[in-house]
Amino acid sequence: MGIDEHAAIKTLIMEDENKSPLIILMHGDLEVSTKELARLIGVKSIKPCEPTVANKHSGYLVGGTSPFGTRRKMPVYMEDTILDLPKVYINGGKRGFLVEMDPGDLIKLLNPIMVKVGISV
Repeated sequence: MGIDEHAAIKTLIMEDENKSPLIILMHGDLEVSTKELARLIGVKSIKPCEPTVANKHSGYLVGGTSPFGTRRKMPVYMEDTILDLPKVYINGGKRGFLVEMDPGDLIKLLNPIMVKVGISV
């Protein structure tokens, strides 16, 4: 799509050991350390939801998941270095539909909990 992968923000639906879902926003070129995320939020484990479960929680198809207007209210966690970027590109609710925005607007709209759990792929 011609954009910097680091500025493309993934919206990932994950769940803890009790199947409680959460959203994590991560740079496109990084992965989530689920072990570190679990430690930070005080749960035993975190894992990605199966696609059908993620679809049920978010109301979006995997690959088109947006953190905005999800079917179910979930806590949102965001990699803190996202705020270092001048602009980010985040999914608008459909595969291939990215919205350009100021990362500060993510704070205003989603009120995420800031974390540092990104690891290089």
